[in-house]
Amino acid sequence: MSALELSDYVYGSVPFASAAAGLAWRQWAPTSFWYAVGFPVCAVRTYGTWHNVAFGCGLTKRRRAVRWSLDGVPGFDSAGRMRQRRRLRKVDVDKAPRLGMMRPTRVGFTVTLRLVDGQTPETVTAALPALAHAWRCHSVRVLSWTPGKVTIVATDADPLTDVPLPQLADGLLRVRIGNLETGEPWVVDFRQVPHWFVAGATNSGKSTWLNALILGLAAQLADGSKLPERFDPAAVRGRGVALVGLDLKGGVEFTPYEMRMSKLATERDQCGDLLEDLVLMVRLRMGLCRHFKTRNIWHERIPDKLRPTPIVVLVDEVAELFLMADKSQKDEVARVSTLLLRIAQIARAFGIYLVVCGQRMGSDLGPGVTALRSQLTGRVCHRVNDDATAEMTLGDLDKGATVAVRSIPPDMPGVAVAVGADGRWRRARSAYITEEQAEAAAERYAVLTPSWEDLLTEVPPYAEQLPELDELDAFDAEESRS
Repeated sequence: MSALELSDYVYGSVPFASAAAGLAWRQWAPTSFWYAVGFPVCAVRTYGTWHNVAFGCGLTKRRRAVRWSLDGVPGFDSAGRMRQRRRLRKVDVDKAPRLGMMRPTRVGFTVTLRLVDGQTPETVTAALPALAHAWRCHSVRVLSWTPGKVTIVATDADPLTDVPLPQLADGLLRVRIGNLETGEPWVVDFRQVPHWFVAGATNSGKSTWLNALILGLAAQLADGSKLPERFDPAAVRGRGVALVGLDLKGGVEFTPYEMRMSKLATERDQCGDLLEDLVLMVRLRMGLCRHFKTRNIWHERIPDKLRPTPIVVLVDEVAELFLMADKSQKDEVARVSTLLLRIAQIARAFGIYLVVCGQRMGSDLGPGVTALRSQLTGRVCHRVNDDATAEMTLGDLDKGATVAVRSIPPDMPGVAVAVGADGRWRRARSAYITEEQAEAAAERYAVLTPSWEDLLTEVPPYAEQLPELDELDAFDAEESRS
């Protein structure tokens, strides 16, 4: 083979080699391929076709604008030749919202639209399905809006198809449950959102979400320090974040993790006694805050050695707390529901947090349920059996979220619609954590479990007369305003 033929062969194989390298790059390193190749190509295509796309999706508005245009009816010159004159005049044009700078994300891009006069965010929301089809992407959703501007996020592929196991523990009272549809980690932060309501039908992924939460909290120390991989059990005994369980399914849900729980109640009367102890802790911790003139236990005025242990209360099948077979159980149900509502209203400032789980939580369960649900700011709604459950879980926060819940397929357990600290809803999926993994973590970190007696006595009474519950409500209202 001559040198000329060899060079022709090399040059001819370059396109094929480049295509093969590009395919391999996209397969094995999709994130870097997207940032380096995919996004620039997508940006050029989006800007170049935006006016046509906006017109097809109904986002343009007719406006009068000055343009050079031809006469509608041609005229004739003195020689009898037909001529059309171009004049500067006002004509009707289709004006599309102006596209801002596109910014890439791991799984798509965000862009801000400057709305045309007369358009609202609802105008853009109605066009989102059409935009997703026009851009050939998985979904397009409104991220935020300000007067005259709407920021949308486009997702190229569904990032919830495969969620890898994350580093669950992410700081004190922070747990990375899984991934959001934007590709970002799904974080449950009790310091920001103290109380959560998790709804979902059977086999929807609710238990997997709880497993991930327990696995992330099991290794956390109450003082916020990081537990080393190899630790001395004697040095950390009883120093972990306290977990408390209320399991009305006979204890089958939380019994595997009982060794990491400071207290587990499986009957309604036991739940009432446990909740009364929690209210007593709140009163003691309020005395501590009053002594140091602070509004919560996290203030720097309280010395670290006196700061009480944070407690996460897990409630499974909350409906069982409110159901009664006959009127003889009315007083018991009223006692438990009142105590649970008290804790939801007043305990957040004192380091006691709620995670309430159930298949539904409607007003038909009895008085107090709606008030309890309103206190649970964090919402997680997995696949549900009826539209009413999605409505009662997310409808009072965002109507659009209920539509997303109805579209969750049965073959994707763990997918949910979550509402966090910012009040916006996002599709998310928890990492798949088996019961065996959570049980192994509970067994390994069982030495961190604070005893129930220590929790009751760790804060001495700072006043001869402890605050009454009515005073706690007033204190919590003042703390909420601050």
